[in-house]
Amino acid sequence: MATQKRQKKAKSRKYIFVVGGVMSGVGKGVATSSIATILKARGLRVTAMKIDPYVNVDAGTMNPTEHGEVFVLQGGLETDQDMGNYERFLNTDIPDLNYMTTGSVYQSVIRKERNLEYGGRNVQVVPDIPLEAIRRIKKAAEHADADVTLIEIGGTVGEYENILFIEAVRMMRSEYPGDIAVVMVSYLPVPGSIGEMKTKPTQHAARTLNTTGVTADFILARAPVALDKKRKEKIALFCNVQPENVISAPDVESVYDVPVNFEKHKLSERLCKKLGLPCKKAGDLVAWKNFVRRSKKGAGTVKIAMVGKYFNSGEFVLSDVYLSVIEALKYSAYMLGLSPEIHYVSSVDFENGTKQLSELKDYDGVLIPGGFGTTGIAGKLKVIGYVRKQRIPYFGICYGMQLAVLEYATNVARLKDASTAEINPAARHLVIDVMPDQKEKIAQNDMGGTMRLGEYPATLKRGSIAARAYKAEKISERHRHRYEVNNEYRERLEEKGLVFSGTSPNGKLVEIMELPQEVHPFFVGVQFHPEFHARPLDPHPLFTAFVKAAYEKK
Repeated sequence: MATQKRQKKAKSRKYIFVVGGVMSGVGKGVATSSIATILKARGLRVTAMKIDPYVNVDAGTMNPTEHGEVFVLQGGLETDQDMGNYERFLNTDIPDLNYMTTGSVYQSVIRKERNLEYGGRNVQVVPDIPLEAIRRIKKAAEHADADVTLIEIGGTVGEYENILFIEAVRMMRSEYPGDIAVVMVSYLPVPGSIGEMKTKPTQHAARTLNTTGVTADFILARAPVALDKKRKEKIALFCNVQPENVISAPDVESVYDVPVNFEKHKLSERLCKKLGLPCKKAGDLVAWKNFVRRSKKGAGTVKIAMVGKYFNSGEFVLSDVYLSVIEALKYSAYMLGLSPEIHYVSSVDFENGTKQLSELKDYDGVLIPGGFGTTGIAGKLKVIGYVRKQRIPYFGICYGMQLAVLEYATNVARLKDASTAEINPAARHLVIDVMPDQKEKIAQNDMGGTMRLGEYPATLKRGSIAARAYKAEKISERHRHRYEVNNEYRERLEEKGLVFSGTSPNGKLVEIMELPQEVHPFFVGVQFHPEFHARPLDPHPLFTAFVKAAYEKK
């Protein structure tokens, strides 16, 4: 009887696939997150997944300027930044099994074949690759006990890379015809020389999707402006979609306006109807709407300089590299009733003389996020030394914390030839050294998924800035690094005034460093990545403390 109940429950699970049409980068991730948000607001249990079509096993080894931010899940998997959107919009932690790539799927299939799990039969690209994707989708839904599972498929329809995952959609729809909905996010351009919104690219995208045996049930019409009635009817006619299921998705002031816009068009109600879900009362988005309202009505402005090195992509600024950090700053500012003004500053500019350190006085606070390698490091060290002496609030994350320790060791503790093993492994004083268990991995070029990754606990020093911000003495945060503060130098640095206010529970690893408030209003560095825990409805306490200190200093 219990088995029958479980089977019945499994059969009742619903799945929404989100695919791209025309072009990428127009908001599939935000659309997926927003749909999840409005369905959750109707009392449904919702989870979200991402399928990335690249052959990399995970996102950890890719260049940030090519791919954007690497988001680390609680379990330690390095993923696409859309997973961060899902967590932020749903206000929940998402497990590793909710993310897959072409590389990870093939890896699983090949491993099973090597282990004779296919019973010696011929293993084929179709159906075995799509079947492995389906297995993972079902497992994620069961793990979350989800009523609805959203699956975003990366790229756009018609691409060779994601055709196997579209095939998985076809196979699932064939097996569970009433439990699957397909949403296509397609861009409708308004060429300046014409001045008219064009639907033809979306028509072609819909027909390309149809050739795979899959049809879109809903089309989210992304465009610079709202969709008019004529174009809605045209899309419905030529794309074989009900007119009410063509949803206008114009550019909005903030991505956080998207769920509100979708509900304005009754998208959650229409999805529930399509999937045969009980259509409960209209979603309770009160807390969300209050957050959106606060984001637009700041009583004051706080000006933050984010000093990094991954901003430039050709002639364009690629702020997505630090997406979670940027959003974390916004959430804390909004909670404090402030409007954040975030400026992206390349650390290389302080090395080549394009910028002068004195320009940092124009900012209320300076933040240096994580990163890797030696490029731009001299500029970052100059910035850290300047803001320390000028008492400008500073927040260093991961590499930003390690460099703050290095700057202090060099200029305050007077450790001549101090460095980090990442920059100069032959330096006399390696105040930041590679973790012992990482040395062998580096020697063997075992670089993928081998850093200190995922959630780890820490203990905070009572009365410290960190402990006061968290209002706790025990915390848990996500990590992504190979290097640590060298314990051989901790005592010497402490004697010179540096406070190690957070450590691993056994005291062996430094998690947080700071200067006392009587010395500096806010000079804090953390080895972990607090931005991964920041949410619109639950800002991170350290970001809030930093923004508050910056505004008060102003």
